[in-house]
Amino acid sequence: MDLSLLTRRSDHEWVIEPHGRMRVPGVIYASEALVSDMDHKVYEQVANVAMLPGIEGASYAMPDAHWGYGFPIGGVAAFDPTRGGVISAGGVGFDISCGVRTLYTGLKIRDVETRKVELADALARSVPAGVGSEGEISLTDDEMDAMLSGGARWAVERGYGTMADLERIEERGCMEGAVPAEVSPHAKRRQRDEMGTLGSGNHYLELQRVATVFDRERGEAFQLREGDLVISIHCGSRGLGHQIGTEFLRRMAIEAAAHGIELPDRELACAPINSDLGRAYLGAMRAGINCALANRQIITALVRGVFARLFPGVELPLMYDVSHNTCKTETHLSGGEPKRLFVHRKGATRAFGPHHPDLPAVWADIGQPVLIGGTMGTASYVLVGTGGADERAFGSSCHGAGRSMSRHEAMRRFRGRQISDDLAEKGIIIRSPSSRGVAEEAPAAYKDVTRVVDAADAAGLSRKVARLEPVVCIKG
Repeated sequence: MDLSLLTRRSDHEWVIEPHGRMRVPGVIYASEALVSDMDHKVYEQVANVAMLPGIEGASYAMPDAHWGYGFPIGGVAAFDPTRGGVISAGGVGFDISCGVRTLYTGLKIRDVETRKVELADALARSVPAGVGSEGEISLTDDEMDAMLSGGARWAVERGYGTMADLERIEERGCMEGAVPAEVSPHAKRRQRDEMGTLGSGNHYLELQRVATVFDRERGEAFQLREGDLVISIHCGSRGLGHQIGTEFLRRMAIEAAAHGIELPDRELACAPINSDLGRAYLGAMRAGINCALANRQIITALVRGVFARLFPGVELPLMYDVSHNTCKTETHLSGGEPKRLFVHRKGATRAFGPHHPDLPAVWADIGQPVLIGGTMGTASYVLVGTGGADERAFGSSCHGAGRSMSRHEAMRRFRGRQISDDLAEKGIIIRSPSSRGVAEEAPAAYKDVTRVVDAADAAGLSRKVARLEPVVCIKG
């Protein structure tokens, strides 16, 4: 990106001053090196989002921002329905409620060192992964609607986990306001046999070692100690979410003109929040969130089953689960006044600070755990939300490393088998049904997650707590 196009507000805050049809500034939180490496398309997309009706404050981009569909991935924007604010399917993304959940194991690396291969094989057998992967669960029409209404709560009620899990999940495991009737029959058919599956792309199931604890006080609060092993699950709403996004983007593009919306980019198709179409998308999107929460809950039960067989007595309690492709209704201060806003986070994670009313009691005095997924073979991070983030980007932080190379280019440069072999030499076991998928997700196809996390920390979006390094990785 050409830095001359930006106003530098601080070492980690860059501003696109309003010009043309922009209603608010664009703000990018990143180091100079990360901003310089961003494609110019990120600049264009941040500016385009700033042109949408009813946008509040600014159009934001996180340190991992890269080109996406309409909104940049790593984009955050909030809209005020009282000022004609809109909701955009492109501002949520196709994988609705894709997110990360982390589980404690109570184990150390010495406890699994001689059984890593056995564990990797067992996890790969129990949790289907890959394009079009299907599980052993097949939902009837009534069960589908109950799942879309109930989310992880529905899964727990059917034996996939415990009630204690729900307190550690965003929205307590169930997004209110879901309307299954707004989800098309085709979207439901796509999901019928996909519950409890990882899917493909950058999704993973990973056994990780806590390599470094940066903040001892918050590390203790989060029960993270160096040498501990945890499990992280990264996946979303699978075929159902993708179908919801596809269908509503088409409808929004067709109806935009009728609502007097002049789109700077067709991919930014949107609808007024208070329109029939806006309300229909909200109902469907919230159902998609519940699908993702239920999916991760079922996968959790499958993983617990594997550990119960291989390591009797190990229970895998849940640390936290948070999504990074959503639109949430939240209250934020804007212009000194509390406003109820519709906050889009696409490839960005909610990062609420201490004493936020939406946090579970266990984190009330600490702040929300912010789970940052890494790239295959590199590190992931646990951060904590800060009060300052609420003032900067509606309580948001980065969600991962962010791609620096297209999947097509990664396929051209890398071979999946070689990547798996190279990581095995480092003690990291990869299991995937697709050599192509491994190549597409090569670590070199992503930005350096440590630089991204350091930038989020320096910008005050969230604070580093712990670094997690992979031991076993199941990839789609």
